Amino acid sequence: MSVELVTVPTRILTPKDDIVDIIERYTRNKIGADDVITVAESVVAITQGMIIRPDEMEITELAKLCCRFIPDYGSLATPHGMQALMRVEGKWRVAGALFLGFLGKLIGVRGLFYKYGGRQAALIDDCTGTMPPFDKCVVYGPDKPDEVVAALKDRMKCFGAMIADVNDLKRSRIVAATPGMNAQLASDLLLDNPFGNASQKTPICIIKNFRQYQESKGA
Repeated sequence: MSVELVTVPTRILTPKDDIVDIIERYTRNKIGADDVITVAESVVAITQGMIIRPDEMEITELAKLCCRFIPDYGSLATPHGMQALMRVEGKWRVAGALFLGFLGKLIGVRGLFYKYGGRQAALIDDCTGTMPPFDKCVVYGPDKPDEVVAALKDRMKCFGAMIADVNDLKRSRIVAATPGMNAQLASDLLLDNPFGNASQKTPICIIKNFRQYQESKGA
């Protein structure tokens, strides 16, 4: 039995929605006991109200300076994205982590900024980084993601549940996953980004027959 990715379209989800209720509604009778339910991290965050509009922030000179040291493709490369991070993680922590990241690169050590810059450093989506109409907002990473995936697995009665941060640059990052499943193996299956990053409105992906697939890999 082969693994299969089944994307599930939804209406536009908002902070008025409960992500577990929504997934149950749209995937009813589509999930089996051997399947894994995956959901895009930005959509989980949106339903939790983890969003902020740029006009709600006062951009500091420190944020304007720090964002210049982030690669252009990153969500923190804009003053709004950097300021949003500083709001939740603290401006001096973020600036200090950026400095450590710079020093680390000089000696060949990468990733120090994201290690010390706070949990949200790797999760924030800047404006245009998610689906409309929230492409006008900065979207934080989801709150209590481990509790969300546990609730999803319990409600759906499936093999596993995972929140993933996937983009069109062939990057798939595990935000949270239930115990017992090989989350990295599942994450690799999402590299082609079945969720989409624009108006596809397919924030849910079911990995059919994942239990057997995992066993066949000896993982």
